[in-house]
Amino acid sequence: MPPKSRTYQPQKVRAALAAQSESLRAVVHGLTADQLERPTRLGTWRVRELLAHLSLALGHLAAAVGAPAPDGPVLSLAGYAELSGTMAAAVDSAVTEHAATGFAGPPAEVAAAFDRSLDAVRAVLDRPAGAEREPTAVVVGRRMLLTDYLVTRLVEAVVHADDLADALGLDAFPHDRQALAAVTRMLADAFADRVPGGAVELRIPPYAVVQAVPGPKHTRGTPPNVVETDPLTWIRLATGRVPWAAAVADNRVDASGERSDLGEYLPVLG
Repeated sequence: MPPKSRTYQPQKVRAALAAQSESLRAVVHGLTADQLERPTRLGTWRVRELLAHLSLALGHLAAAVGAPAPDGPVLSLAGYAELSGTMAAAVDSAVTEHAATGFAGPPAEVAAAFDRSLDAVRAVLDRPAGAEREPTAVVVGRRMLLTDYLVTRLVEAVVHADDLADALGLDAFPHDRQALAAVTRMLADAFADRVPGGAVELRIPPYAVVQAVPGPKHTRGTPPNVVETDPLTWIRLATGRVPWAAAVADNRVDASGERSDLGEYLPVLG
């Protein structure tokens, strides 16, 4: 099982989001007009719409930090993962509108619009950290601890950077290592929270190990059911970018034991 409440170091999360954002900025500034029109693996979205979504997702940080905190329990990262699937229609509508207004022009205008969102992110990240677990308003009136909310922005920045690399045919995206680590751990913990148990040990070296899935719990020796994969493959599985069967067939996942088929439990994020 994962820790009941994994904690993330605020300064490391801030530095990771800053570095991942700058990696995205560098790629966006090199895009051509033809590349902006390329399809992505996200339905009808082209690269333009993908960048518009990233702009909204990251740019929302300033508004979230400045919003008054509502009453009620604090939303956890696992709770955020559960809510994510309910927001797809609203997200798509907002992205379509944003792409048509701020991201419809030539590459230089798109890069400038993207810069404005990233500059807003940096303005927040450069503020003094203050209290390590400062609450902030997010997600349909719910409030979330600031550092946890920044982890959700890392999820957006890493997952959609991978989408961008796929659309552009890049061999790899220069992800920040701490960003990749945080996203891997967050999605592994969310999986273990959604499918609680101790029958399967999920290993994602070098970043995460969790136990999940109902059934006999492993206590010592070699676990009878083990799933092991690399961080990017896990992120793609957890976000529905790669089907479980395809990842196993391509030897991107090593699964052993009668309970090691995780296909029915994925994706973690909608």
